[in-house]
Amino acid sequence: MAVPKRKTTPSRSGKRRSHIKFSAKNIVEDKTSGEYRLSHHVDLKTGMYKGRQVLDPKE
Repeated sequence: MAVPKRKTTPSRSGKRRSHIKFSAKNIVEDKTSGEYRLSHHVDLKTGMYKGRQVLDPKE
């Protein structure tokens, strides 16, 4: 069984994990309703996507 010869220092483990992070979500304001939503997603309040009706609006 493989066992490390030396303790991994915090800086070394930090370098290894440098790409592991949270990414910011792309939130945009809807042109018609003014609500905030994720880009490339349906506006659930109005049911619109790319200027056309896709779903029945929520009440």
